[in-house]
Amino acid sequence: MRALVFADRLGIELDPLTRTVAVPLLPVTGKELLLYTLEELVSTGIRDLVVVASAHGEQTRVSTLGAGERWGASIRYVLSRGEEQPTAVWSRLNLADADAVLALRGDVLRSPTLRAFLHQAQSKAGTFAFCGVGADPRGSLLLLRPGCQVPGNLLDSLSWDAPKPLPSADGCVVANAALNCLESLPAFHRANLDILAGRTPGLKVAGRTVAVGLFAGRKASVFPKSLKQGVAYVGANSRVDSEAELLGEVVIGDDVVIDRAATIRDSVILPRTYVGELVEIRNAIVANNHLMRVDTGAVLAISEAFLLGSLEATGTRARVSHLDRMVGVLLLIFSLPLWPIAAAAAALSGRKPLMVSRECVGNRTLFPGQEAGARRFKATYWNTAIPVLRHLPGLLAVIQGDLRLVGVSPLTPEQNADRSEDWQRVRDQALVGLLGPTQLTLTEDAPLEERLLSDACYAQTRSWSKDIGYLLSGLRMLFNGEAWLRRF
Repeated sequence: MRALVFADRLGIELDPLTRTVAVPLLPVTGKELLLYTLEELVSTGIRDLVVVASAHGEQTRVSTLGAGERWGASIRYVLSRGEEQPTAVWSRLNLADADAVLALRGDVLRSPTLRAFLHQAQSKAGTFAFCGVGADPRGSLLLLRPGCQVPGNLLDSLSWDAPKPLPSADGCVVANAALNCLESLPAFHRANLDILAGRTPGLKVAGRTVAVGLFAGRKASVFPKSLKQGVAYVGANSRVDSEAELLGEVVIGDDVVIDRAATIRDSVILPRTYVGELVEIRNAIVANNHLMRVDTGAVLAISEAFLLGSLEATGTRARVSHLDRMVGVLLLIFSLPLWPIAAAAAALSGRKPLMVSRECVGNRTLFPGQEAGARRFKATYWNTAIPVLRHLPGLLAVIQGDLRLVGVSPLTPEQNADRSEDWQRVRDQALVGLLGPTQLTLTEDAPLEERLLSDACYAQTRSWSKDIGYLLSGLRMLFNGEAWLRRF
């Protein structure tokens, strides 16, 4: 048996969620929507699939399903203009003389009903059989036996744009089956929470159980005390601060950061989203910096990245500018009187040698005809606990182009390689710098995860005016007693 899976919705009704993601790839409680259909098909032994895709069709093929090897299936793709009439697609496929074909939509969410339908269909005579799931014909299952002359009204019941009603008789009925067509933002919100709360029969939350009512994906970091009441799912590689609060029914996607003292109630947080300190979210869908209230219908784009932001990693910009190097030269000249003081401080501390170094990953340098690569350099420090004096040799790295004056904090090659989560790579959107919020506010022994989060926030909110502010803050440290005493 072969499956014909329609996944060609344009998704205008789910804007802004579908501006960059096709409807079949929208995450629903830790799994792309289309996978619920695909996995049910495979579990019943149907492994020959034809997927009808339109918007982001290549994204569907490459990013999610591929050729189906992961499930032991074979997937063929057919491109559609989007929400075409199924009979028009059928006429191009030449499937009428093949094996039996099961036609269904893969961009809706239904309870597992396929096995029960196929069992009932065996007792049905005729060249086709159908099963209505829920009240909407777009959730139907249609079995077309070999040589079937497909009635247009029957196949077009699967049309997204203008579905035809199913015949009122002769169809199969599967008891206790639920259907959500995700035809609106509130419906998408409800689909996520229904699976989490067990209101969609046959569908369960994936992931490990952290505590009663708290589920987590692979490498997710969440404390049981964060769940104040209700149930919650935290996706793979996501991090929920120990002081954050989850209440009611909460679904958090993959690679999400929920910062200190944030409160999430009855909401869905989509992948690669940052929720800032003290932010309260209720009855909403959050996708990067978009806040969609499902109770009021309001859709807001939040411009302040420290409140809501994206953790998408797009890679480091090319190289340190000539202006940085020129300013670095000037600062080096003005700092020369401090170098003998730094040497004396290192000698009086009793530490040996006077200067120490460690290998760090600097900024990417572009060479003609070559791809960008992470450049390593030796970061040198005076062997003293006085912060201002200790970091003076960093100006040489600025002049050489390994550091920018203002940027994210340098990492060792080991720290750089150990980053396994997408949000940890957001810092790569900014250049590595001598100064920055992480270097100015955190000590060198601060946890690496805290430093990466600070760097990620800087990378998402940086601007020339803010960089100038950090540079001036660094200069003011020369006249700040704490900078001469505080141990980094």
